[in-house]
Amino acid sequence: MPPALDHIDSWIFDLDNTLYPPSAKLFDLIDARMGAFIMRLLNVDAVEARRVQKQYFHDHGTTMAGLMRHHGVHPEDFLVDVHNIALDRLTADPRLRVGLERLPGRKLVFTNADADYAARVLEARGIADLFDGICDIRVTRYVPKPDAAAYGMMVEHLGIDPAKSLFVEDMARNLTPAKALGMTTVWLDNGSESGHRDHLPDHVDFHAIDIADWLDTLPSPWGIS
Repeated sequence: MPPALDHIDSWIFDLDNTLYPPSAKLFDLIDARMGAFIMRLLNVDAVEARRVQKQYFHDHGTTMAGLMRHHGVHPEDFLVDVHNIALDRLTADPRLRVGLERLPGRKLVFTNADADYAARVLEARGIADLFDGICDIRVTRYVPKPDAAAYGMMVEHLGIDPAKSLFVEDMARNLTPAKALGMTTVWLDNGSESGHRDHLPDHVDFHAIDIADWLDTLPSPWGIS
């Protein structure tokens, strides 16, 4: 049986493909800009750029971390470039908003993206005013999830008690360090690229497909009674 949630006072959410569905294909736009960035940087064709991009993503947690390590890329150059996308694929989700409003305590974001982009996404989804803080890749000194050091910096920055915190993620591997800290974990198994990678069932307290659906299942008074 999943654990009770009456002790939770901090509800922490990943951003991309978590607070909006993968079907929005927003990350396709970021993916394309990453590929173009690598093509320019390394003077390679699109096929090689994609190979490098995905290899670094799998090996280092983010493409940016690999580019920093192997090619000396300045992280701000990368962040500003790849997140310079339109958000017209996103729409407000009233049901998600109602579900988040029911949660007692603070709502927070922990993302490998930057806070400027995260704020834009939250605004486009109509939920920006519900969130009390963002821990982004700048706060973690460009160290990405699932590196344990990033989680330590997140805990300090957001001022949370891991034992009283819940973390929602579409990437199963990113739940392992959270679980090690004593957090309650929710795997949003919604079809994200590599979402199943390094999935360890013992590190997942709740398994969900859709975030709004999962919020609706929470016991009264948080969910539908």
